[in-house]
Amino acid sequence: MVETLPPNSGDGVDDVVIVGGGLAGLFCALKLAPRPVTVITAAPIGEGASSAWAQGGIAAAMSPGDSVASHVADTIAAGAGLVDKKIATIMAAEASDRIHDLLAFGVPFDKDLEGHLKLSREAAHSQRRIVRVRGDMAGAAIMGALVTAVRNTPSIRVLEGFIGEELRMDGKHVTGIIAQELRGGLTSRILLPSRAVVLSSGGVGGLYAVTTNPKQARGGGVAMAAKAGAILADLEFVQFHPTAINIGRDPAPLATEALRGEGAYLIDNDGKRFMLDIHEDAELAPRDIVARAIHLQVQSGAGAFLDCRESVGAEFPENFPTVYESCMSAGIDPVTQPIPIVPAAHYFMGGVHVDAQGRTSVDGLWACGEVASTGAHGANRLASNSLLEAVVFATRIAEDVQGTLPTPQLTLMPEPPLAPLSDNTIADEDVIKTIRETMSAHVGVARDGVGLATAVGILDELYQRPLTPRLANMALVSRAIAACALAREESRGGHMRLDFPDTLEEWHHRTFVTLDDIDQIVAKASAKAA
Repeated sequence: MVETLPPNSGDGVDDVVIVGGGLAGLFCALKLAPRPVTVITAAPIGEGASSAWAQGGIAAAMSPGDSVASHVADTIAAGAGLVDKKIATIMAAEASDRIHDLLAFGVPFDKDLEGHLKLSREAAHSQRRIVRVRGDMAGAAIMGALVTAVRNTPSIRVLEGFIGEELRMDGKHVTGIIAQELRGGLTSRILLPSRAVVLSSGGVGGLYAVTTNPKQARGGGVAMAAKAGAILADLEFVQFHPTAINIGRDPAPLATEALRGEGAYLIDNDGKRFMLDIHEDAELAPRDIVARAIHLQVQSGAGAFLDCRESVGAEFPENFPTVYESCMSAGIDPVTQPIPIVPAAHYFMGGVHVDAQGRTSVDGLWACGEVASTGAHGANRLASNSLLEAVVFATRIAEDVQGTLPTPQLTLMPEPPLAPLSDNTIADEDVIKTIRETMSAHVGVARDGVGLATAVGILDELYQRPLTPRLANMALVSRAIAACALAREESRGGHMRLDFPDTLEEWHHRTFVTLDDIDQIVAKASAKAA
């Protein structure tokens, strides 16, 4: 049955529904205030979002020696030829304003004794432009400040414990969203009619067995948009963070990029720095290069460790408390011991295709944050651009929604309650395990045609089963990522094909697909395998 959920006012539902309680969703809701909005989120706001786990910070050209043009140039260089320069310029140009917005919301960014923001450097940045909080606590501090602001904003209603399941359509226009309440036993489903839906539901890291993402990051927003007919972009490009801490935890704790920015080395079992022979920037090479190097080290048995003993040393507990706590809890003292590391699924450059205002190809549907593919990251995201992209485009969406729908309306709920769904916990876990193991084994850091074809076959078989909506969404997105990776016969950025190791001019373009296109790729792969 459907519970009656109290709206902000009257007997209806706000005409703007935001799906996701991470940085992008909360920032958009705050930017829409005092317009009434409803935010639905699977976990309590501040929890279950990748934003809260971000350690590095936010990139912004704010120092005297830096410039927007330099930030854009670094972003384009890291993106392996696929960055949309217009989008990257918008993002970099609006960075300073968004940092000041966050300061106004109470984010305690690190400052020097004169009150100026402290700026650090991360991989592939030519300048020190990372705004941080206590070294590695930016995400948690930003989310903490925004959660407080949201709780204190009367126009924002938050429905916690609900996961978006499906978009309700009238022709090609979104008219609402169906959400499932996450409770044991029978689960309730509700329909929230709306004139505007903003997807900010996060990425896909939870589709992999080794990830730094929370379990909620399983591609649900991408699946909902795909089923509604939206164009998707760059699905083959998944970024693997080079330095997840290899202590067998799920999700894997992260050793922030900033440690290498402060001079930490990557070494093997014998203490040798292996990055010196691989790239001129050594440990500060782009993430895809570092991730592949570490992957090959681990696969070969040579081992991979992050050595912070000389660069950070005794200051570790104070300067990087999150990483320090993760290490110590596993019996590793990073002050005196190298940290064992492994690449882990971390960030999705692909997602729902959007324009500079965050509009998707479906009327009434916007998207921001990791669920969206703006083109700002190309084939390989530059460190600390993700939180920046989230706040820049959340702001642009809020402005666009206000301009498109200037007069808020309360929408009635005319339809009868939706039928409940049974909670098949055991079957769910079996399917989830198969998806995650398949993605890590065949659609991971290093890929090849045989493995990708195997993954497509396994995931397509799951996709054809009568699954619960949540599982069907997971199967849809994982199948789509594998199919696009199979189709791109080259190596570029976060997409490495062992059987196509070169970067090819014929593939010097972004990928745009619909669900029908994915079906055709899968059908072709199935016919070839038969």
